Amino acid sequence: MTTNATPFDPASVLPDTLLDRFRERAAQHDSDNTFPHDDLADLTDAGYLALFAPTELGGAGLGLAEVSLLQQRLATAAPATALAINMHLVWTGVAKALADRGVDDLRFVLEGAVAGEIFAFGISEAGNDLVLFGSDTDAAPRADGSYAFTGTKIFTSLAPVWTQLGLHGLDTTSPDGPRMVYAFVPRSEENAGRIATRDDWNTLGMRATQSRTTHLRGAVAAADRVVRRIPPGPNPDPIVFGIFSVFEILLASVYTGIARRALDVAVATVGTRRSKKTGLTYSQDPDIRWRIADMALAYDALPPQLETLSRDVDTLVDHGPRWFSLLSGVKHRAVTMAKAVVDDAILVAGGSSYFAGSELSRLYRDVLAGMFHPSDPESAHSTVATAWLGPVES
Repeated sequence: MTTNATPFDPASVLPDTLLDRFRERAAQHDSDNTFPHDDLADLTDAGYLALFAPTELGGAGLGLAEVSLLQQRLATAAPATALAINMHLVWTGVAKALADRGVDDLRFVLEGAVAGEIFAFGISEAGNDLVLFGSDTDAAPRADGSYAFTGTKIFTSLAPVWTQLGLHGLDTTSPDGPRMVYAFVPRSEENAGRIATRDDWNTLGMRATQSRTTHLRGAVAAADRVVRRIPPGPNPDPIVFGIFSVFEILLASVYTGIARRALDVAVATVGTRRSKKTGLTYSQDPDIRWRIADMALAYDALPPQLETLSRDVDTLVDHGPRWFSLLSGVKHRAVTMAKAVVDDAILVAGGSSYFAGSELSRLYRDVLAGMFHPSDPESAHSTVATAWLGPVES
């Protein structure tokens, strides 16, 4: 079967000139531990906030497969910027995934993104390995249908700039409880003293994400911003699939982009370094060539996997219970691949990469953040083992 459709070109949204600006700023934001406001402004001008919004709302009308390519490309220039904006893209991507499946509950997210709203992802909690299936945050129902959330969220990327915080909590007091409650609270709740954001992001890598701790002190989500009430635990509700699929694929895209940049830097470096012993560039050294080839073999496997799974989400392919193992697996492979490629790039580039000013030094620190995102290695292996072997007998 052939098609006349023109393939999507990520450079049409993120041209090289824009990536060069991001790359120049990335080192400074990493050094100063500051949020990339200029990057966000450039991305907003490029229509990045509304990539998933349909054209009839004023968005770009892109699918997950196209946005995955864009995130891979952005991560080659500024990984922390890519990871930060990822969290906004998760919510807008979930809104699109639900709309594609006939659920329009998050239309306001797509409309808000077109209007310039920035959505943050308030799901992570310290020590909560249930992730989407449970929460330590209390969700207290109010008489008017709104909810008040009390608890602590960690790793809240986009902390300095978000305007809407998408979060979850556990309602244990309603007659039909317990219920996991998904909702959105506005930034105005911070002004009212019901949200406090700690300036505590001082990390090894991914410093520009400014993923600060968020304290919820009865933060109110209006009734029309309470988008789901579902039983805790594994659940077939489309919001669970939407979050899991978009989150895992876009995370994998960022780390795949980091790997691509490390590979490109390594190739450029060995083309200019010259051996005193042979007089030849290191690109002619058989051991170096083997290592570069090994990096490329590892990297080349991921973009096709991301393309396939993204298209499957976009076209509503039904993988049934296999979905979760496929999604956690691609995230796990992307992160472990990216770390291995950056490790090898450091070896290929030599001692200069050990200095703090080296781009590879920054990539080496940035890529380590991948191990902390769900699904972590233990969760991924448990999910895949269950898919192939069935649940552990009780």
